[in-house]
Amino acid sequence: MDQLKLKNINILENEFISRKDGIKVRKASPRDLHSIYSIACSVGNNKKEATQGFLIDDYASNPKHYQAQLLEKIFELDHFYVAENYNKIVGFLIAYTKEQWLKYNEGWTEEVYWKPDFDINKTDDFILIDKTAILSHLTGKGIGSELYKKLIPDIKAKGIHDIFAETIISPTPNFASLSFRIKQNYTLAGMRYEDYLNQVLTTLIYHKSI
Repeated sequence: MDQLKLKNINILENEFISRKDGIKVRKASPRDLHSIYSIACSVGNNKKEATQGFLIDDYASNPKHYQAQLLEKIFELDHFYVAENYNKIVGFLIAYTKEQWLKYNEGWTEEVYWKPDFDINKTDDFILIDKTAILSHLTGKGIGSELYKKLIPDIKAKGIHDIFAETIISPTPNFASLSFRIKQNYTLAGMRYEDYLNQVLTTLIYHKSI
């Protein structure tokens, strides 16, 4: 495909995305795996650009492993959503219940250095947003907010009113993620350190009540 056609496709795609009525959010299904993996690769690779936003894993480095991992989460998690724009998947959100999160991150609540003024009772029951990923050339167009609009009523219906999310600030700060936390009215609740592939990640923990 020549550059002119590619440019025209991107222009049309951007125009579609600018219309909120073109975005539909639903639960992920196994048939979405290829699209979800492609999105993950577009923002999760060996380049970590602070201003662009990123997923920490390099998804393209091991396709079989990461596709199997994503498929497992599609079957397991109650809150794994995809955003569609005219039948094309353009983003996804992965969230864990407290029970699901502690299954894979035992001791998480004890590892966090909570702010002295944070009400630790907020950890009695919660949802943790693990990943919000949008196709790299479509970030900043409100798709992440549309995913939240589906998540929030779903968890409120279960009587859950506390949401946590993590944002990496070291070794590479994720400024796009930090900006999104502000946009979504999160407040800083604490921080923690995590060993990851022979390096130490510094992560801020954000919280919001709904």
